[in-house]
Amino acid sequence: MLTADSLTRAQLRRQLREQRQALSRPAQRQAALGLYRQLAQHPRFRRAQHIALYLPNDGEIDPRPLLRAAHRRGKFTYLPVLSPWPRSTMVFQRVRRHERLIENRFGIPEPRRNRKQQRKVWTLDLVLLPLVGFDRHGGRLGMGGGFYDRSLAYRKVRKNWHKPTLWGLAHECQQVDRLTMASWDVPLQATVTNEAWY
Repeated sequence: MLTADSLTRAQLRRQLREQRQALSRPAQRQAALGLYRQLAQHPRFRRAQHIALYLPNDGEIDPRPLLRAAHRRGKFTYLPVLSPWPRSTMVFQRVRRHERLIENRFGIPEPRRNRKQQRKVWTLDLVLLPLVGFDRHGGRLGMGGGFYDRSLAYRKVRKNWHKPTLWGLAHECQQVDRLTMASWDVPLQATVTNEAWY
C-alpha cells in the first residue's frame, strides 16, 4: 500500500497507473474473475435494474464479466459517453449485448450517441466507477478529468438523494493509506477489488 503523504496527486496518480499497467494479461484476467466473484451475487447488484459500468482502459480492472452477467439477467446497462459540448461532461447511455461501439477522443469504446438511450445519473441504481487510487474511507483518485465528479456533483447539494449507489472498482495494488479529498470529490460508498471490500 502506498503512503500518499509525501506525494502530490499527480505523482500518486502516475505511480498507481504504472502499478496497474504492470499487471500481466493473466493477472488481469484473474483479477476480473475475482471481481466478478466479489460482486455478481451481492444483493445490491442482484436487485439493481439500471447499472452503469465502464470498459477497461489503461490497466483498469475489467468489469466486462459483470456486464455480461447483467445482460444475462435482463438488466439495463449503461456506459459513459463523452459529451461533444461541453467537452468536460459525460452522460450515461444504454448499451445492449453485441452493440457496435466507437472510440471516443481518449480511445475508449462507447456507444454511438443517442439521446433516447441516455438516462439521468440520479435515476440509476448502481454506478461502478473506475479509479486510479482509493482508500478505506471512500476516497477516490480518478484520472484527473473530473468527468465522474461533475456528473455526480448534485450529491453535494442534495444530501437526502441516495441514488445511485457508488462503488469503485480497483486492483488491490491501487490502495493508498489516505487520500486528501478535494472539495469537488464525490466519496464512494465502497470500493471493491478482486480480493476484498473496503
